Amino acid sequence: MRIWLVTIGEPVPVDDGSRDRLHRTGYLAHFLADHGHDVVWWTSTFDHFRKKHLFESDTDVEVNDHLAIRLLKGCGYRSNMSYSRVKDHRQVAARYAELVSQEADGPDIIVSALPTIELCDESVRFGRERGVPVVLDMRDMWPDIFVSSVPGPARPPARLLLGPMFRQAARACANATAICGITEAFVDWGLRRGNRTAGPLDRAFPMGYLTKPPSAESIRDAEEFWDGLGIKADNGEFVVCFIGAVGRQFDLETVIGAAGPLRRRGKQARFVLCGSGDMLERYRRLAGDEPSVMFPGWVDSAQIHVLMRRASVGIDPMIDRYDFLATINNKAIEYMSAGLPVVSSPTRGVLFDMIGDHRCGVSYNTGDSGGLADILAGLIDDSGRLAEMAANSTRLFESTFTAERVYAEMMAYLGEVAAAKGASDE
Repeated sequence: MRIWLVTIGEPVPVDDGSRDRLHRTGYLAHFLADHGHDVVWWTSTFDHFRKKHLFESDTDVEVNDHLAIRLLKGCGYRSNMSYSRVKDHRQVAARYAELVSQEADGPDIIVSALPTIELCDESVRFGRERGVPVVLDMRDMWPDIFVSSVPGPARPPARLLLGPMFRQAARACANATAICGITEAFVDWGLRRGNRTAGPLDRAFPMGYLTKPPSAESIRDAEEFWDGLGIKADNGEFVVCFIGAVGRQFDLETVIGAAGPLRRRGKQARFVLCGSGDMLERYRRLAGDEPSVMFPGWVDSAQIHVLMRRASVGIDPMIDRYDFLATINNKAIEYMSAGLPVVSSPTRGVLFDMIGDHRCGVSYNTGDSGGLADILAGLIDDSGRLAEMAANSTRLFESTFTAERVYAEMMAYLGEVAAAKGASDE
């Protein structure tokens, strides 16, 4: 099949074709190409995580004979919550619309991730004009989350201001061939947004994670990196690791607040909080001179690989917001790939239910540093329980979240959607 994937905001393997630290579309693109499908990934030149452009103009990258990446230039942005980000997304979508209109031969199927709303809307418009089936993949609940992020009294005017985005999202979801998403709750949200009932092609596929280890040389370098920071293998220290964007979507304040009380209770723990983002400097100031908290900054895939295998638990401190309650995020799955128990907030939602049902982690109330400290103290004192959770975490990952399993199922699904569309046109 000829397949277009339309997603921005993910790591893009443009330097050496590396599959390190890819997300959902990146993994799917490589998997499809490896199985002989011709894939074009439409994305942005802007690196969402490091807030810089990979290229200064539209750029095409031929990764291999079956995978091409087309990167489109927008203005970029410094903050995730800014008008510049809205402007960037509009510019990328406009450029995408311009270029696809010039394509003589369209694909057999398009998979467009929401966000962004604009790219989904343009993908669906193109699909309807050319008779190409379009699957929308629900990742984030835009624009609903923008309204929920402002104080209560400001929400009605915010919703009014965002009216065009709500209409775009509704139009895209209503006219897509099928809705998929990272959980059943996200699929249901997409169906509601499009005012449509569930059909046989509307399905959930979890995030998938690739378990191939980095090279031996890069692992040695990573081991030296962590040794230099005092995070050593088999030294008996209880290590709490966080790996992700240091932004408003994760409540690291509560995590930092648990460190001091835990230390004062005589519990030896290290909090290794990795990543960069809008809130990094604020959290560094908040931690102050607390010796058990460290911020290594952005870390590469080998450093992540080694850290997770030296850690005791992975922490996933999501805020208590309706869209996060519907998700099993990539962070939790990445921790499970290394056999780490997941310590998460809040104490409700899809992730809470999953780690409770499978006994592969434990949850605490959002904002409750004392409760988190109690949980960690209990795990430090109960190595048997910790080992049981670790084994359960590995078991759940292997049965549900390996990239090979998830993307094989998605590949078969795309063939089914394309065939169903072809049959309906006859």
